[in-house]
Amino acid sequence: MGFLLLLGVFAFCVIIGLPVAFALGISALAAFWHEGLPLLIVFQRIVAGINVYSLMAIPFFIFAGELMFHGGIAMRLVRFAQNAVGAMRGGLGIVNVFSSMLFGGISGSAIADISALGSILVPVMKDKGYDADYAVNVTVTSSIAGIIIPPSHNMIIFALATGGAVSISKLFLAGVVPGVLMCTCLAVAAYVVAIKRGYGAEKFSGWTVLLLSFFSAIPGLLTAVIIVGGVLSGVFTATESGAFGAMYAFLVTVLVYRSITWQKFKVAVVSAVRTTSMVMILIACAGAFAYMLTFFRVPSLTINFLTGVTDNPILILLMINAVLLLLGMIMDMAALILICTPIFLPIMNQLGIDPLQFGMILLVNLGLGLCTPPVGSCLFVGCAVGKLPIEEAVKTIWPFYLAIFVALMLITFVPAISLTLPYLVDP
Repeated sequence: MGFLLLLGVFAFCVIIGLPVAFALGISALAAFWHEGLPLLIVFQRIVAGINVYSLMAIPFFIFAGELMFHGGIAMRLVRFAQNAVGAMRGGLGIVNVFSSMLFGGISGSAIADISALGSILVPVMKDKGYDADYAVNVTVTSSIAGIIIPPSHNMIIFALATGGAVSISKLFLAGVVPGVLMCTCLAVAAYVVAIKRGYGAEKFSGWTVLLLSFFSAIPGLLTAVIIVGGVLSGVFTATESGAFGAMYAFLVTVLVYRSITWQKFKVAVVSAVRTTSMVMILIACAGAFAYMLTFFRVPSLTINFLTGVTDNPILILLMINAVLLLLGMIMDMAALILICTPIFLPIMNQLGIDPLQFGMILLVNLGLGLCTPPVGSCLFVGCAVGKLPIEEAVKTIWPFYLAIFVALMLITFVPAISLTLPYLVDP
């Protein structure tokens, strides 16, 4: 009865439009009250959820991404990508994917990716004769590269949810190959759709222009190198690396590019504070919710249910993928990471799946959910940027869904994709 109350109150709060963070907290409070547990424990769990040193890296990563978004780094990355691959058939679609891979590896945010790159590339693609739905679909689906390619604050949340079972440095490394693989699949899809629709190719700008655009983009690209390299080398902790990355991004935008004004800086600060507050409140309330899931033995019951249905590891993995994808379509990503990790990680351990590989499976599934109705935040933002009705985008987005699904299946059933790099560099 207590478990049904927990889920019922949560569902009711979401349906009436309460933010997910508040829905998690209120439902946990109701379950605590029903079970007769001291309500003081609720607030202890809420405080304990965010009283973690490694979480301090999140505001630094977010602030660095906002500075780069407002400081002109995105434009230089787009220019480099366009000079590098724009001469291919349907080249601007591939440029879009390539730009997302570069910028996502710096900002760590799918929404920032869409806001920064979409506002630049979608109008350009329309002017060059590309259909609006194609421009929006490429932008939306490629934006989730920021979730998988390091540094990503969602990876830090996952590391927290595992209870220290994975290191952040190995998790960063584990995301490199899956992120590149997913972007490659999306680039192929963009190329195939471009051929089918008869889009042309841009003129190659020449090697001199390509090299100049590359050198112009290097200071921005070094932000990701500093953040990830600092963690991997042991010079910085994840938190220290994030702080140094934010400071470096500030210096690049102010002293090197000289493209950020005082007004833009204030907007970046306010946006970073707002996003950080949302993430931290969500983590705090999810801590209390996850405590009640453990209290009701949901992880062990889930294991028993899945193994009772089948003992085939392939079918179990497919069922877990299906559940994660469905949940990702209707709930916030950070909340799902905190809720689903304690439930499914024991199952993965029982199947012999490395936690690093599970992290990639989880992030790709939930990232795909961000692009999928009815609560696909990336899809909503992308359609708003492209001034396109959501129903028009959904009609033709399926080739890009298919590309991400192919990458997801490879990540799920080929462990080497996620595990080779982290165990090669940090055995």
